[in-house]
Amino acid sequence: MTEQNRLADGDAAPEFSLPDADGNTVSLSDYRGRSVVVYFYPAASTPGCTKEACDFRDSLAELNDAGFDVVGISPDKPAKLAKFRDAEGLTFPLLSDEDRSVMTAWGAFGEKKNYGKIVQGVIRSTFVVDPDGKIAKALYNIKATGHVDRLRKDIGV
Repeated sequence: MTEQNRLADGDAAPEFSLPDADGNTVSLSDYRGRSVVVYFYPAASTPGCTKEACDFRDSLAELNDAGFDVVGISPDKPAKLAKFRDAEGLTFPLLSDEDRSVMTAWGAFGEKKNYGKIVQGVIRSTFVVDPDGKIAKALYNIKATGHVDRLRKDIGV
């Protein structure tokens, strides 16, 4: 497998402007001055991605109270994201990166192993971006189940 461009703690978070589930543009700079959890997931309405999104939904009040916003990014079209949001009662922005350019810039798209085969795809990843736009925590190849609980412990929420 080739080594992908990976972000590390202390790096500047790559800027993005992407459409949300309603077609409104959301940018990373909208969160300047607050901490934001940016997570990348392969596909809306799949079992692992649904579990992860619902875990973020269920922890959102505590994360927000501690000064953390949450944004999910996948390659899904906005209409699919809206359906996913509505079906699961998600209350944080889901953004569409159809061309995967933002995922690539963040090191969340590229070669990965899937059932023993090397494939191109979304690398489930989560980042904590500090109020100044720097990466405070970069987590690659995470598991959907239990991830949010571990993240909350790591950031003290």
